[in-house]
Amino acid sequence: MGLTELEPPGAAAPKTAAQPPPVRARPTRGAVLAVAVPAAVMLVLGLWGLDRGTMWRDESATFQVARRSLPEMRHVLGTIDAVHGLYYLLMHAVLAVRPDEVALRLPSVAASAATAALVGALGCRLARPRVGLWAGLLFAVTPFVSHYAQEGRSYALVAAGAALATWLLVRAAEHGSYGRWAGYGAVVAGTALLHEFAVLLLAAHAVTLLLSRVPWRTWRRWGCAAGAACLLLIPLVVVSRGQSAQVSWIRTPGLPEAEALVKAFAGPEQPVLGAVLVLAAVAVLTPALAPVLAPILAPVPGRRGAAPSSPRRGALGLTAVALPWALVPPVLLYAAARFQPLFLDRYLLFCLAGVPLLAAAGADRILGLVPWRRTVTALGAAAVLAAFAVQLPLHERERLPTSRGDELAPVASAAGRLARPGDAVLFLPQYERRVALAYPRGFAGLHDLTLKRSPAASGTLFGEEVTAAALRDRLARLPSGSRVWVVGDTNNVGTRWFRAQRAESAKVTALTAFCREERAAAVFVRGGSVSLYVRR
Repeated sequence: MGLTELEPPGAAAPKTAAQPPPVRARPTRGAVLAVAVPAAVMLVLGLWGLDRGTMWRDESATFQVARRSLPEMRHVLGTIDAVHGLYYLLMHAVLAVRPDEVALRLPSVAASAATAALVGALGCRLARPRVGLWAGLLFAVTPFVSHYAQEGRSYALVAAGAALATWLLVRAAEHGSYGRWAGYGAVVAGTALLHEFAVLLLAAHAVTLLLSRVPWRTWRRWGCAAGAACLLLIPLVVVSRGQSAQVSWIRTPGLPEAEALVKAFAGPEQPVLGAVLVLAAVAVLTPALAPVLAPILAPVPGRRGAAPSSPRRGALGLTAVALPWALVPPVLLYAAARFQPLFLDRYLLFCLAGVPLLAAAGADRILGLVPWRRTVTALGAAAVLAAFAVQLPLHERERLPTSRGDELAPVASAAGRLARPGDAVLFLPQYERRVALAYPRGFAGLHDLTLKRSPAASGTLFGEEVTAAALRDRLARLPSGSRVWVVGDTNNVGTRWFRAQRAESAKVTALTAFCREERAAAVFVRGGSVSLYVRR
């Protein structure tokens, strides 16, 4: 017509009108709820039963290393646990404010709430608000998520970083400014520095871009961001390779480990597991069957809210984002573990968010046949609530002191109750000194028979011990009737592994040569014991 709608009649339109700047749409109420509600639910679940009354061994490592001075932390990270160095540095600041078990776990709770919010935001951006709501809620009620949301280790923070990196990838692929790609690369690098296996997320994102058939410009910018992140990770990889002995206990994975990971991601209870896997399959397979299903799933004119499928709202589709996220890093780590066993489910927590996104998209395709929008949203939320109810006993179990590998507080409590100032203490094996490092009050006034240099001074987790000959001299100098309390790990003392440790076996030989055991005074708790020996 030659006239624009915004011009007065008679005004000629320019041949090349300047494009107005894009107007940023305000988030709808549904989008806000899809982000806020999962975050609030995850926060409540994370705070529920947060104080279990005891740390377990991995948490005790965080607790004692993060409370050292910065030079002492640098010393220990040069010999062990460099892969957790950035996390320890963050926890150093947290525990400087309040050094207790609740503060130890609060960052994981906050990170899990942030991940639930990001999952909701991804569902909104890649599909629609109800998909984001369902996916975020399903993530929050997964028992595996609750487990690490309440643990003083880095895995929940890594999951949050992976979710944020995926969110930034989606935005950068849609509007690829250099600033957004730089932000994406920085988040990937920071996440991988928290735990280096998170670099496998880059492989998942590469598959996402491949499936989405993005232009070469996007590939080039993604490659620059990914390459920069990998370069920043190289020093950590070099150092951690020299510390690989600390993960030598990990076994080569088999079918049981793969099945356990599937149950951890989708839900261990059979009804939930089956439903989530079926819905995820619907989300993956429906696009391939779209030509056949189109006449069946087509919306009826005039029927409000009928939306049988999740639309693709940007450069990347939901399935193209979620499926590689959930699948590619576990497959790669499983394959690599055939040569170097490093496959543990907690290392892959950052991939779990892809599963609820797929399940929510599948539910949206099915429930989209229901004609009322609010009814559909309520049905999906009710299904997630039902999944939580089915798995409630598992959530309750996660909040018990027995939910982890061992309980350090009861062992320390038994030592504090039985021992008197001036008594001696001996730890079997050496790493059982972690009980005294986590709960020093129970060992106040006790003489450590084997300690040569403290953990902080020696740059180790458990300290440097004296030789067997020096231990025999110390035992020989004890007056007759002196009491020696042995804090032992009942999971390993007496096993083939323990007998193969020459230093530990020599400690037992020296102890029994000079002392007799008072069996009646022994106290056993889950994973540990406190036994009394008396100098002959």
